Amino acid sequence: MVLPAMTTKHRIFTTSFASVYPFYIAKAEKKGRTKAEVDAIICWLTGYSQKALEAQLKKQTDFETFFQQAPKMNPARSLIKGVVCGVRVEDVEEPTMREIRYLDKLVDELAKGKSMEKILRA
Repeated sequence: MVLPAMTTKHRIFTTSFASVYPFYIAKAEKKGRTKAEVDAIICWLTGYSQKALEAQLKKQTDFETFFQQAPKMNPARSLIKGVVCGVRVEDVEEPTMREIRYLDKLVDELAKGKSMEKILRA
């Protein structure tokens, strides 16, 4: 008897974006950056307006839904390269996980002191 392959979702997909958001802010602020810069990065990546981002946070939307409902994922996000948590972001095959890793990488770049112009691939 052959059982169908089980595809288990990574737990980050069902984690509320709002529960991780403060960690993005803390990471940036610890290095002298601001919440406004983190919000600008999130809005650049996803197409959410500031108001829509705040609504998603208030609704406790999970990561998967947060990215699925994003108004317009920035086409320039494919320019984001590098390693996050030991994984090359450009090699992540699962689409939602890749979006999450893109965001992680952008916040890392902010915390490392990169200019907003470079972070937003201007």
